Amino acid sequence: MRILEGEKVAKYFGGLAAVHDVNFHVNEGEIAGLIGPNGAGKTTLFNLISGALPLTSGRTRFKGETITGLKPNEICKRGIARTFQLIKLFGNMTVFENVFLASLFGVSKEINKPNAKKESLELLEFVGLSGVKTSPAKGLTLANQKRLEVARALATRPELLLLDELMAGLNPTEVAQAMELVIRIRDNGITVFMIEHVMKAIMSVCNRIMVLDHGVKIAEGTPEEITTDKKVIEVYLGED
Repeated sequence: MRILEGEKVAKYFGGLAAVHDVNFHVNEGEIAGLIGPNGAGKTTLFNLISGALPLTSGRTRFKGETITGLKPNEICKRGIARTFQLIKLFGNMTVFENVFLASLFGVSKEINKPNAKKESLELLEFVGLSGVKTSPAKGLTLANQKRLEVARALATRPELLLLDELMAGLNPTEVAQAMELVIRIRDNGITVFMIEHVMKAIMSVCNRIMVLDHGVKIAEGTPEEITTDKKVIEVYLGED
């Protein structure tokens, strides 16, 4: 079943096409990848899906229902959560408070503070941050700030999680830990759609990968198909 679909999705800034007539889908229960050169339109596509930017044309659907034109908070409450390429935490709040606030905001209308507190603590344990729950978010390492963003997104109880370069700037050990976290998120029943430049990671964890270049989809397939696609090699992967 397709949990997310886009039909001829386009975004223009003046005469510049950041995303041009892209058709895409994400299947329920998979880890789907989105790759391409810098400036290819990847984050713009995530912004269109999440409502941070309005579409110039086209349509997006979640679980068969059109979400085009909805505000980000409305889309979040439908069951789509995201992280950001540039980390957007409440730096002066504690690690726990960041997740607790998101839990109160999430999909369920019946959440109360005791349940939100319990859920927040469980999520911090899940992402490996329970030991720093009382620390200010701004004092965390980059890897832990990224984990906190994931926990905060999960606190809204999504069915689909958009991850924008979760592994950027991490060392090899941290990348391996992040890969394991993504797989555990999927195994917990949450579909994942991820942008990533760390090829080892995206080729290892993704079931299917879509490639953008200058706002246009140039390829889509399994990791094996993508790594042997001549156009993808030419514009992004290189001969090595």
